[in-house]
Amino acid sequence: MAENELSSLLKQIHQTLSKHDYQSSLSLLTRAKLSLLSLKALVPSPSTPRPVLALARETLELGALISIRRQDSEGFTRYFQQLQPFYDLPESQLPQDNSNQSKITGLYLLLLLNQGDYAGFHTVLESLELATAPSGSSNRKGVEEDVFIQYPVKLERWLMEGSYDKVWAATKNEQAPSEEYNVFSDGLINTIRAEIASCSERAYPSLPISNAKNLLFLDSEGSVVEFAQSRGWLIQDGRIYFPLQQPDQGSRAEKEILLTSGQVIENTIGYARELETIV
Repeated sequence: MAENELSSLLKQIHQTLSKHDYQSSLSLLTRAKLSLLSLKALVPSPSTPRPVLALARETLELGALISIRRQDSEGFTRYFQQLQPFYDLPESQLPQDNSNQSKITGLYLLLLLNQGDYAGFHTVLESLELATAPSGSSNRKGVEEDVFIQYPVKLERWLMEGSYDKVWAATKNEQAPSEEYNVFSDGLINTIRAEIASCSERAYPSLPISNAKNLLFLDSEGSVVEFAQSRGWLIQDGRIYFPLQQPDQGSRAEKEILLTSGQVIENTIGYARELETIV
């Protein structure tokens, strides 16, 4: 009886999610979790029937997706952690058919990236590679072909390279593998914008506002002015003047930072100019 009720509730949750009715989704999810409690299936056990395990996994996955769409990162993290015992079950006990494990894990990687937790990002990625590689083999083909995993992997690589134009293009050109991934776009762009701003402060004494608009991926010069004011930059005669830096003239590290910053800025400005040419 409880199993049939849970199955019906999950169908309703899918319907409300497709309509972006998250309030109804949450209400139905609460009822679904109560059904799981009555089935004693919130945590998998050897005695839990396979169909019930599949329903429990689906319930928690829906909870994770609802949390992401509501931009509730803490709630999503809790669901991700609750799902791990189900994902660790052998195929013979719980088949991967109809599982959203790749999507949920990819979203968690993207969340870690958005939070700047690169150590956590690589820890999760390495565990995935070990799990998908056959025993005693270095074959990582499964992870490399998984679009849900490769999306955050590519973004992380581009961020490390300073290829911010590629990250921006990926978030704006509908390259995300599912709707939920777009939730992180604004956060990633803000991270990029802050990094480019820091590089600009170290690399140049000033920049024209028109250049800064494209450089910082902003929509208008008014947005540039607001952003500049938030960072304490001076605006005069159509230019942005950065706070005076007082580097140690004998510091090799500082010179290397300036050189790297300049390269990042020039790459991004070049991409911005290409955009203007296309438009």
